[in-house]
Amino acid sequence: MATAAASASSLSLLLSHPSSRHSSAHRPSSGSHLRLTRGVRCAASGSDATAAAAAAASSVTATKHRRPAEENIREEAARLRGPANDFSAWYEPFPPAPGGDPNERYSLDEVVYRSSSGGLLDVRHDMEALARFPGSYWRDLFDSRVGRTAWPYGSGVWSKKEFVLPEIDSDHIVSLFEGNSNLFWAERLGREHFGGMNDLWVKHCGISHTGSFKDLGMTVLVSQVNRLRRKSLSRPIAGVGCASTGDTSAALSAYCAAAGIPAIVFLPADRISLQQLIQPIANGATVLSLDTDFDGCMRLIREVTAELPIYLANSLNSLRLEGQKTAAIEILQQFNWQVPDWVIVPGGNLGNIYAFYKGFEMCRVLGLVDRVPRLVCAQAANANPLYRYYKSGWTEFQPLVAETTFASAIQIGDPVSVDRAVVALKATDGIVEEATEEELMDAMALADRTGMFACPHTGVALAALFKLRDQRIIGPNDRTVVVSTAHGLKFTQSKIDYHDKNIKDMLCQYANPPINVKADFGSVMDVLQKNLNGKI
Repeated sequence: MATAAASASSLSLLLSHPSSRHSSAHRPSSGSHLRLTRGVRCAASGSDATAAAAAAASSVTATKHRRPAEENIREEAARLRGPANDFSAWYEPFPPAPGGDPNERYSLDEVVYRSSSGGLLDVRHDMEALARFPGSYWRDLFDSRVGRTAWPYGSGVWSKKEFVLPEIDSDHIVSLFEGNSNLFWAERLGREHFGGMNDLWVKHCGISHTGSFKDLGMTVLVSQVNRLRRKSLSRPIAGVGCASTGDTSAALSAYCAAAGIPAIVFLPADRISLQQLIQPIANGATVLSLDTDFDGCMRLIREVTAELPIYLANSLNSLRLEGQKTAAIEILQQFNWQVPDWVIVPGGNLGNIYAFYKGFEMCRVLGLVDRVPRLVCAQAANANPLYRYYKSGWTEFQPLVAETTFASAIQIGDPVSVDRAVVALKATDGIVEEATEEELMDAMALADRTGMFACPHTGVALAALFKLRDQRIIGPNDRTVVVSTAHGLKFTQSKIDYHDKNIKDMLCQYANPPINVKADFGSVMDVLQKNLNGKI
């Protein structure tokens, strides 16, 4: 296992602070969890669909004249609010328990995290109501909202509000205009390091308010809490809590701060980066640093939320996945509603791989696209329970104690959403791959050499892509999207240690440390001529 050495070196001192293709035709099986009831058809077509699209567009498009100076965008949205729709969503058991109540469901306004049998819950939408409008209607509507400041549709999540939380009042939404993240064409990386891949893309979900994809889900969860806190509940919600490997706590703290809701976060002591730790502290959250790992923090937060009126914000709560699935819809949108062949997602607690599947599949079922991509879940070898489950032929899942990994946000040995992940992978003919510490750090460093500033989790996904290219599973012309889940600036210490060659048992073959040179012209010229290979 690679660990950072303690000794100081030139790079550490320099940067220290003085104060401290068969896939292209694939369709999912008929066992989709989003399928329409047999016989349902798209009722809106022709002039009806055109009129509906025009009405919806008028409700989100800015007026010709600027709003009154004393009116903010939330108040403007309330004034311009169009007629109510009949879309709805609710919780259902996931997966349905054998012999369970087929009619078991819960309102999203109920504070409930588990089904009656103790299993997970999933948010289900009234697909029949949504299907009254053709796929072209939804494509046009979502495209009309991109880049706007009209509340709340300027958000990459809430621009798909009807697919997320259709019944929530816009005045209850807590948004920091998250989403709309860059889909980066990794031209040089694909050409020079992945065997001439000409259609390699990186979805930079870390280019978001708190620096990770967790913002996409947290805006949904905190918005629903904001709605519930305005209701007359028998047990009013006093705050929102989570266990975290860093990024969840940052997102929760920011959104709760924006809404004025107390946030409580449980963090594993000395196992997250300082950049991740300071975010909830700066946003005013109550931060508990616990002498355990993430799985231990998760057990404790479940016990606490069972006793106190604190709303659970971890991905055990399926509301967050409704926001995270919009990244998949956004990818389709950015490709002009063309479907990529492959999407590679780093996996830890495993909610995100299911969220991507859910977004793609919802678009397929409702006719926005005609197929879904194949999914790959990439795990760190030091925290790889899903990979082992996959390699066993899905025979028996065995949780494990995760070892330390530079990809700390996915350092999870007993993932909550393993069943969700299996559904997503089986439905898309998916693959699970792993990456060692050296493989993920080298992949991250190579990506950085081509203009990125990747996080270690992106390194895991890229290392998985290297293996799938070597095995000729992914071809050079396959349109492939690697999901970057966090910003590299949150993990600078790992980069410092790598380029300083300060990691035990790791070669760090792409390290690029600074060169100490005397401050005179001759010495500088000697170094430049040597290192630039006579190009000057």
